[in-house]
Formats: sequence, C-alpha cells, structure tokens
Amino acid sequence: MTLKQEIVGNAMQMAVVNLHPGQTVYCEAGKFLFKTTNVTMETRLSGPSGSGGQQQGGGMGGLLRQAMGTAMQVGQRMLAGESLAFQYFTAQGGEGTVGFAGVLPGEMRALELDGTRAWFAEKDAFVAAESTVDFGIAFAGGRTGMSGGEGFVLEKFTGHGTVIIAGAGNFIDLNPADFGGRIEVDTGCVVAFEEGIQYGVQRVGGLNRQGLMNAVFGGEGLSLATLEGNGRVILQSLTIESLANALKKAQGGDKQGPTGGLFSTHAG
Repeated sequence: MTLKQEIVGNAMQMAVVNLHPGQTVYCEAGKFLFKTTNVTMETRLSGPSGSGGQQQGGGMGGLLRQAMGTAMQVGQRMLAGESLAFQYFTAQGGEGTVGFAGVLPGEMRALELDGTRAWFAEKDAFVAAESTVDFGIAFAGGRTGMSGGEGFVLEKFTGHGTVIIAGAGNFIDLNPADFGGRIEVDTGCVVAFEEGIQYGVQRVGGLNRQGLMNAVFGGEGLSLATLEGNGRVILQSLTIESLANALKKAQGGDKQGPTGGLFSTHAG
C-alpha cells in the first residue's frame, strides 16, 4: 500500500502523511511534529526489519535472537551517531494524519523503493518511512571514511514503499551518466544516491603548489566526493559546515576569514 504523503512549505519543508486504517509509518526520534488523535505512537529500539517490537516463535531461543538482533541494531546506530530509537505511528479505526520534518532549513524528498534498488543517504537525512522499508547503516570503508568525513557513515534503505529524506538548502537531481559518468562534489553536498552509484573520496589536487592552494584557500579542505555510474544522485546547496561557520561569524565567534579551507579558526 503506497504511502499517501504531501511535502509542503518552502524554506523549511514538512511532510504531511495520511495513513489508511492499520497502516504504519515510522520516523527517527526528533522528527515528529503532530498527529491526529486516532494515530497511536509507540517508541521502539528496533527498526522495522528487526523484531524488537514483535513476537517471535521459538521460546527462549526466539527471545534471545530477538534481543541480540535489537542490540546489534542499536549498537550500529550508536556507532554511527544516529538516534537510538524509532517512533512508530499507526492509524486506528479510520484514516489518520501525521506530520514530520527535518532539523535544518531545506528541502524534503519522498523516494519510492520497488525492491530492486537500495538507496543510500547521508547521516541524519532520514525522516520517516513506511514499515515496509528497512533502515540500515552502511559504512563506506576505512580509506573513504578517513578521507571523507561525512561520507563514512551512510543510511541504507531497502524493501518496498516510501521513504522521506531531508537536507539543507535546495536539492538538485543529477545522473553522473549525463556528465561523462562521473561527478565530483563537496563531501557535504551529497544527500542521497541510488544503489549502483559508486561513491568515493579523492584528494583535491596533488601534493604540489596548486593542490596545496586548493586545500588551504579553496574552502573544500583536502577531499572531494566522487560519484560514478548510472543512477539518481541528490545534492544539496547548503552544507552543515558552511551553515555552522555562517552562524559563528554572525555571532562574532570563530571566523573562517577570507582564506577558508585549512585556515579556519574553528576549534572543534
């Protein structure tokens, strides 16, 4: 059953979801806005693919497998810096309405999964999804993670149904195949991409004069994200780092100054 939803607003969008009787949608803790009174709310540690809120057969063995599965899910999300719990909303006795939003000023997007391709998203992009969509954590690999910062931890969505994500600023949809098969972007600009897109991180220039100029004065640091293949890629126009630097500058705190890059005075 397709999730009936509408994304409304401009600078700070929200998703209004209409649930059929018995239909369930879940969100990351902190993304819920409002609901009608006939929609029940339940907080669980497990994702929909786990069994933290559901009974399994097998007596003590089933309970042990359930507890271990939930512990592994929670441990993964804790390691990734994600919310430890999910909130589940189910319409009872008729249709119900629930509202969700992201945490930054920007756009939201509803992605439709048909079971053939997974979607990957940046950390904290997830807002809400149908209970038929599985939420997981993917790690981009040691070398990529050490270089890419934000790209190390990715959210992974599989299954069938609708998943709603959010980002900062405005979105643009691209396909690397339309640009010679590869695009290079600021690591903080990647919101989400389809399975089949190869994600990586590369150094900005070589260890020469121009490479050092790019890193020190260019504002991009030492790395760029690379996206290769044929599939959808969603980028955002505002990065969390640039938003944080603008707020600090406005408050008279840490200033990046005219050089940007490695000369930022941000102390951590």
